Amino acid sequence: MSFSYLLTNFIAGLLLPPVSLVLLGGLGLALLRRRRRLGLSLIAGSLMSIWLLSTPLVAGLLLDSLKPPPRALTGSEADAIVILGGGRVRDSIEYGGDSLGRFTLERLRYGAWLARKLDKPVLVSGGAPGGGVTEGAMMRDSLKQEFGIKTVRWVESASDNTRENARRSAQLLRADGIERIYLVTHAWHLARAMPEFTALGLQVIPAGTGYSLASPPNALDFLPNGKALQESWLGLHEWLGLLWYRIRN
Repeated sequence: MSFSYLLTNFIAGLLLPPVSLVLLGGLGLALLRRRRRLGLSLIAGSLMSIWLLSTPLVAGLLLDSLKPPPRALTGSEADAIVILGGGRVRDSIEYGGDSLGRFTLERLRYGAWLARKLDKPVLVSGGAPGGGVTEGAMMRDSLKQEFGIKTVRWVESASDNTRENARRSAQLLRADGIERIYLVTHAWHLARAMPEFTALGLQVIPAGTGYSLASPPNALDFLPNGKALQESWLGLHEWLGLLWYRIRN
């Protein structure tokens, strides 16, 4: 695992909830004796933020703020399907080694469905930041063995992040004259992923998964739960990633 990968993810972990909000509350506790009003304000802000980010209502708003509108795909818009990896499970006991994570499997499922519907060649992209079997290799095998996609034309297995996904995938696609792609990833990831591919001269058609129909809020949408906190983390992670990419650019 590279030092830059560790450093980037460590800093992101400090900036994102719940760590950042726990640190904020701890700072408030430390200030109670000297600056009681400020300390209480920080503690209250920390608790209120954790509560709000743990509600399905706020989590849904955060993720929806990142999603482009869904669109019907006919097969005439692009010439290949690019599926981005979304994480691995290291040393999975039941599978006897590394296996694909939830997000990767969700993307593969939709990518396989799209490949059958549109009859387009497939590229899978994902490396192995911590060593072991690469996501790309496991995605290829899963598409063949579990989703019935017998031919995966390109396997990109050297990338550690979304920007590298785009750069290394573009090299493989250009070598075969592909300039128009369907980009398969979660809808909340498209806002960060699409610009990376378009900046390299590719025409990108969003093919997001994870959309849901809007429904009126109910009492449960205001009740905190762990799933909503994870979704808020995903939304904030994407916004932080967008900001970081803009700073680097």
